[in-house]
Amino acid sequence: MGLRINDTVPDFTADTDQGRIQFHDWIGDSWAILFSHPKDFTPICTTEFGATAQMADEWEKRGTKVIGVSVDGVEEHKQWKGDIEKVAGTKAGFPIIADEDLEVSKAFDMLPADAYLPDGRTANDSATVRAVFIIGPDKKLKLSMTYPMNVGRNFAEILRALDALQTAARENVAMPANWKVGEDVIIPTSVSDEDAKKKYGEFETVLPYLRKTSL
Repeated sequence: MGLRINDTVPDFTADTDQGRIQFHDWIGDSWAILFSHPKDFTPICTTEFGATAQMADEWEKRGTKVIGVSVDGVEEHKQWKGDIEKVAGTKAGFPIIADEDLEVSKAFDMLPADAYLPDGRTANDSATVRAVFIIGPDKKLKLSMTYPMNVGRNFAEILRALDALQTAARENVAMPANWKVGEDVIIPTSVSDEDAKKKYGEFETVLPYLRKTSL
C-alpha cells in the first residue's frame, strides 16, 4: 500500500549532487517538498526544475526545503543543473537525489516493487517516478500529487496547497475550494459556535455545518 496522508515518510540515506543526506535529518524542523522525476535531460522536467529554482524566495519565506529525486546519478544531476539554470535564468540551489537503485522511488511507492531499470533506459522506463510530496516538520505526509509524463506540474497550485496546509496547521481551520491567502477560511465542525466566537471572533454561518471567518 502506498503512503497515506499523516503517514511518517520513509527515512533514507542517499547521495545528492550536494553530498550525502539522511532524509529526516535534512528536513530538520522545516517543511519539505520532494519532487520526483523520471530522468535527467528531459524537456518537461527541465522546465519544472527551472520553475522550482525560480521560486527559491517563496520556499524560503515559507520555511520549506525542496529536493528533487531522479533515477540518474550524481554526475548527471550536476550536468543537468546547467540546463536547468539556463532555462530558469537563475541558480538551482536545491539538491537532487541520485536514486539509481530505486530505493527512494520504491520507498515512496512511485514504482512497482519489482521494477528495474534496463541498460540504455529512457524516461518511459521510469515514467511512474513523477510525484510531489509535501511533508511537515513532524516528518508526516501532508499532501501528494501524481502527474503523467506529458503534463507539467502547476507550481502555483503547489504553492497554494503549501500555504493552505501551513495556515490550517497554524490556525486550526480548513480551506474552501480554490482558497488563497487572505480569503475566508472554514471553521472546523468540531468547534462549537461558542468556542468559535472566542477563538475567531465574528463568523458567517452559511449552513449549520459551513461557517466561514477571516484570519
